[in-house]
Amino acid sequence: MMNLTDLFATRADRMRASEIRELLKLLDQPDIISFAGGIPDPALFPREAFADAYADLLGGAGANAALQYQVSEGYRPLRTWLAAEMGRMGVACDEGNLFITSGSQQGLDYLGKLFLSPGDTALVTWPTYLGALQAFNAYEPRYDRLTPAGGNMTPAAYRDAARATKSDGATGGEAKFAYLVPDFANPTGETLDRAGREGVLDLAADLGIAVIEDAAYRSLRFEGEDVPSILALDCARSGGIEKARTLFCGSFSKILAPGLRVGWICAPRAIVDKLVLLKQAGDLHSPSINQMAIHRVAETVYGAQVERLKAAYGARRDALLAALEAHMPQGVSWSRPEGGMFVWVTLPETLDAAALLAEAVREARVAFVPGAAFHPDGTGRNTLRLSFTLADERAVTQGIPRLAALVRKAIAAA
Repeated sequence: MMNLTDLFATRADRMRASEIRELLKLLDQPDIISFAGGIPDPALFPREAFADAYADLLGGAGANAALQYQVSEGYRPLRTWLAAEMGRMGVACDEGNLFITSGSQQGLDYLGKLFLSPGDTALVTWPTYLGALQAFNAYEPRYDRLTPAGGNMTPAAYRDAARATKSDGATGGEAKFAYLVPDFANPTGETLDRAGREGVLDLAADLGIAVIEDAAYRSLRFEGEDVPSILALDCARSGGIEKARTLFCGSFSKILAPGLRVGWICAPRAIVDKLVLLKQAGDLHSPSINQMAIHRVAETVYGAQVERLKAAYGARRDALLAALEAHMPQGVSWSRPEGGMFVWVTLPETLDAAALLAEAVREARVAFVPGAAFHPDGTGRNTLRLSFTLADERAVTQGIPRLAALVRKAIAAA
């Protein structure tokens, strides 16, 4: 009997299930205390604002437009609003530099499709956002380690390593872009300082590659000094967005609502023009009514919503950090993020976080994400990610002590 899986393209071998998506299924079990998914708290969604927006859109003269096809670039008033937001970040641009995506995840997929030929190299941090690896994997790249804080890899070494993969003389063999989450990174929670951002731009200029700046968490700063976006620094040094090499990926998911799937890319027009072609071949456009609703809600409550989330998530971060300090045994360390959604925990090297997870779910009814999933080479087995956005009082007062007890037991047994 014919087996259709034998007909799959070679890229199918690189498609893997998301460990995070599998762990999210645990949220349906009420006794599980989950620090796993980087999920916004639904209790904080601006539901009334969205209810009013959808009622107005469907009940008024604009209903036909809300239910009709949309241009592939995205709803123009929303792109104009985003251009003003980017301007406040120091990026002078207009709606022609903005492209609406079905969540920022689609943006990463499109950029991988646009830049990567099989065997090309993507520079990523170790660890990095798992969703980015999943998006890029389909285009069969190799990965090299991006060390924004400084490392011993020279531009020539990066270039030589990339070209060593070019075997057939036809495709691949070039470094194409550096990808990073510079603000409150997923998964580590760390923020890259200005010098590190300038260093990434220097390296990209030496290699002649693009920079993909994933800014999904940028608005969620609880404390500390704001750092200019990489795109803002790029525009300042290059003379404007049309000469910039940085592609800025933003999202409304973490601030307004993830279920509407509205994200964006800010980039030179030449890049936007190509992205439009990919959109036309993919899903034509992101849903018109969702874009229009996002625009209405963003115009009215965006700033207040950001402040509301910062207050709530900042308090939850503080409580989680205090619980880790009070209960975790010696030999365990963790990041102390100034914003975002995540704390990165490093266990003693003898421990395996994946094995610990199985025991944590079975015995302690606590879930987290093992760190190896965020490493292109599967290293980092002694690390794990904790999300604090849903970390209520029960999670902190019961979940962390239970997890700490299991870690202490594992250390003693190692």
